[in-house]
Amino acid sequence: MRPRSDQDGRGRAFDPGEAPERPADPAVRRANLERVARLFRPYRGRLGAVLGLIFCSAALGMVSPFLVRDVFDRALPDGDTRRLNLLVGGMIAIAIATGVLGVAQTWLSNVVGQRVMHDLRSAVYRHLQRLSLAFFTRTRTGEIQSRIANDIGGVQNVVTSTASSIVANVTTVLATVVAMLLLDWRLALFSLALLPLFVFLTRRVGRERRRITTSRQRTLADMSSLVEESLSVSGILLGKTMGRAGELTGRFERDSSQLAALEVRQRMAGRWMMASIQTTFAIMPAAVYWFAGQSFVDVSLGTVVALTTLQTRLFFPVGQLLSVQIDVQTSLALFDRIFEYLELPVDIEERPRAREFPARRVADVRLDGVWFRYAGADWTLADVAAEIPAGTRTAVVGETGSGKTTLGYLVARLYDVERGSVSIGGVDVRDLTFASLAETVGVVSQETYLFHATIRDNLRFARPAATDEQIEAAARAARIHELIAGLDEGYDTVVGERGYRFSGGEKQRIAIARTILRNPPVLVLDEATSALDTETERAVQEALDSLAQGRTTIAIAHRLSTVRSADQILVLDRGRLVERGRHGDLLALGGRYAALVARDADLPSVAVM
Repeated sequence: MRPRSDQDGRGRAFDPGEAPERPADPAVRRANLERVARLFRPYRGRLGAVLGLIFCSAALGMVSPFLVRDVFDRALPDGDTRRLNLLVGGMIAIAIATGVLGVAQTWLSNVVGQRVMHDLRSAVYRHLQRLSLAFFTRTRTGEIQSRIANDIGGVQNVVTSTASSIVANVTTVLATVVAMLLLDWRLALFSLALLPLFVFLTRRVGRERRRITTSRQRTLADMSSLVEESLSVSGILLGKTMGRAGELTGRFERDSSQLAALEVRQRMAGRWMMASIQTTFAIMPAAVYWFAGQSFVDVSLGTVVALTTLQTRLFFPVGQLLSVQIDVQTSLALFDRIFEYLELPVDIEERPRAREFPARRVADVRLDGVWFRYAGADWTLADVAAEIPAGTRTAVVGETGSGKTTLGYLVARLYDVERGSVSIGGVDVRDLTFASLAETVGVVSQETYLFHATIRDNLRFARPAATDEQIEAAARAARIHELIAGLDEGYDTVVGERGYRFSGGEKQRIAIARTILRNPPVLVLDEATSALDTETERAVQEALDSLAQGRTTIAIAHRLSTVRSADQILVLDRGRLVERGRHGDLLALGGRYAALVARDADLPSVAVM
């Protein structure tokens, strides 16, 4: 269950466990930085207010040391109580005002940051919804979830607080340095002499922490993948039935132990170096006192006290600025990955002048010289031409991999043909709006998917405005109402993850009821009864036969019971249409279809179609 390398939408391999790296091309980096800036553009007014609050806070911070100097140089030596009261009152007022400004700044910056996060998440989700089925068949669901949750979540701290924190710290450092120079330029230069050394040492610490972070991310990704796979319903079933629960637990504990060790290393990396920097900052006031006491320096006591007070205020913002580089670089790399997803080409677009198909109109389906293949593969369908008259039922049979499901998906335009065309009622499906096509073509897939929600919500997903009576009628038609009504919570029963509370046949009937509720004029049944036992299949087949009356139905055939009554049967062999006709006629022909029927008779328990 170790995560394997995947490919992004451009065919490039990546490992979700690796620490993100920025693209080597400077032009790409600049373009992505511009895109990051554009994310904040709609919130220029609020950002301006944040900057204003930061500058006001920094300006107030510059005033305090001068008040301290006057306390020691004038108010205390002169015994001027009135002046002392005013100076102390000013210092208290500045502290209160600075605190209020800080709260307002934090609130505003978080509001802007969260709005940007919302815009980014929505943009990625909206773009992914526009991608074709081909993208999702070659990309792990976990990787897509990682892009939305982990990558976007990873930039949240930088977007919501780090950017404003950088500006605030830079402003604080500059204001503090200016105030120190105004107090006494000689003491200021002496105090700041070691700052370049601190920058150098902190950069070395940052590089070491980044190396440890890389290992930590890989281990965390391994743990996340193991948890996702082994603690899902399928993973638990597999682990228990294979007797591997102990081994999986051991793997998790080893990864967890390694992660704990890396966490300790990350927190201890450069700790001695940072402790040295802290110690240096702590003893610098003593050094300033010594320097101020030299005969060649003439400075007042108030100036020394005020300057050393400012000096202690430098450590935190300088330390923040020196360490934030790692977070910023990592976040920019995550932004690059997010933008990479936003740049994935949408290979199935709605045409500018796409038209609506008449609602509920039963129409014929025509395949005219259809060619299709998946990326890097041989032709899945080659020169397939067929006409499915309106209101008839057509079965499509063939060996596994002959292109049956692909043909059905082309009708629903889940893929686009490479050559030829697929039309409904004389209209090329590429000329229809997506909404109209979804209303016209209903698909029941062989892989039933149910949301982790109630039965009612799963059915209403097909038709949000459906009444309870309509939902029950659809369930009755799919021969599932009695089972649902017998549950303690009835239609309000939660189906569980992927519907694991129900058997395969029960899930399939719920999916059929969902399509019945949608009531499309064209049906694509992709082996819709494949998960049903013989008795249930018969009941559901009756419901499907009733539903198919007056509709155009394409049934991807799995069992002969779904084939015999079809108005026509299309036989695919290696992507080519080799035979067509009714059940009896094709048997009499003695060709490919007859061979499939004979094999099915010899192996009744094996699905050959």
